[in-house]
Amino acid sequence: MILAGFRRDTSIEARERMTATKTVWGSLIALSIAFFLSTYFTFAAVQGDYGLFRRAEIEAQSAELRAQRAQLETEVARMENLTRRMSDDFLDLDLLDEQARDVLGLMRADEIVIR
Repeated sequence: MILAGFRRDTSIEARERMTATKTVWGSLIALSIAFFLSTYFTFAAVQGDYGLFRRAEIEAQSAELRAQRAQLETEVARMENLTRRMSDDFLDLDLLDEQARDVLGLMRADEIVIR
């Protein structure tokens, strides 16, 4: 009987050790999975298609495009002004004289052309 009791204690201790070993391995596996998932999501948040680096690139491109738009708006305003000055309603004699000289090659009789 004493021998049987000893064996029972050993069996309980072995079960406790196996349970403790399973708990340790389970904890390690859970922590490893959590670590790799957090690493993956951190990488995706920084390097991904919608990450921080992509956002910085988009903001820089947006600023560049705004500057280009402002330049084009200025050029369009200048061209609208020239078009308005050449219209039938508004006649700018200086602009008309300049265009006649450039396009048609006209000059006044009292002018000398030096090339």
